[in-house]
Amino acid sequence: MSFKTDPDANPVDHRDDTVVGASTLLPTLGRRVREIRDRRGMTRKLVAREAGVSERHLAHLEGGEGNVSIVLLDNIARALDVSLTDLLAPETEDTVERRLIRRFLERLPQHRLEEVVFRLMRDFGHDEAVRRKRIALIGLRGAGKSTLGGRLAREEGMPFIELDREIEKETGIPGREIFALYGQSGYRRIEKRTLERVIREHPRAVISIGGGVVSQPETFELLLSNCLTIWVKAQPEEHMARVMAQGDLRPMAGNDEAMDDLKRILEAREPLYAKADTVLDTAGETVDQSFMKLRQLVMS
Repeated sequence: MSFKTDPDANPVDHRDDTVVGASTLLPTLGRRVREIRDRRGMTRKLVAREAGVSERHLAHLEGGEGNVSIVLLDNIARALDVSLTDLLAPETEDTVERRLIRRFLERLPQHRLEEVVFRLMRDFGHDEAVRRKRIALIGLRGAGKSTLGGRLAREEGMPFIELDREIEKETGIPGREIFALYGQSGYRRIEKRTLERVIREHPRAVISIGGGVVSQPETFELLLSNCLTIWVKAQPEEHMARVMAQGDLRPMAGNDEAMDDLKRILEAREPLYAKADTVLDTAGETVDQSFMKLRQLVMS
């Protein structure tokens, strides 16, 4: 069964609610799907994949064009985490509070709107308690993610997972070779798939994730929606000094150029890192001092 109009149908002038409804059904349905998807903060690609439909098909549906079967519509409703009835029934109640919220959101620039969506999903989502049981530490190398994350996991009795190591287990290939074989885009695809598995298999965990995850919107959105995310940061000079203290002397080659690159990366990524739930600044602090701050952040 599909929703469509028949251009060859006998044009009998039955101006009842059914005929009027049929002429507006697809546009109304399309707007409803788009509104719910936007409210969930989900990309069209993500909904299409979850529903098992093509992205183009979903785009046509949201535009009020084409036909959609009941089965596919039910799949889309499931992907959006609503019932089929909720999808088909437009919301009629328009309270003062909703109008105020809409006006507030309409005045926000796009980059602030994305931030609000992320925070609403995190703070008021029905899975908030579940999300906070996974603690994700993000940031560049040398910030202290592994040291602090491993210690927190031991104290809390949770597994400590380094996503880079999980990617190597998943592929059976060292990380540097993955980049050489598949390139940046290939590595990021594997990273997303591995993160999905880790989230699925571990309801409680401390996860250390490389700073490049923020460059992939869908992967970063997956992380923010499923983990209490903490940006572990430090000064550029401390990042580099700590990496070299771990035995990686590559930054010593062309030190000035490497430092300039590091500063540019931090500057470019800072607005993305700021989408994390909170920030842990380890600059100028001992491991014990930083760990005490981390525990307070997690408990609060």
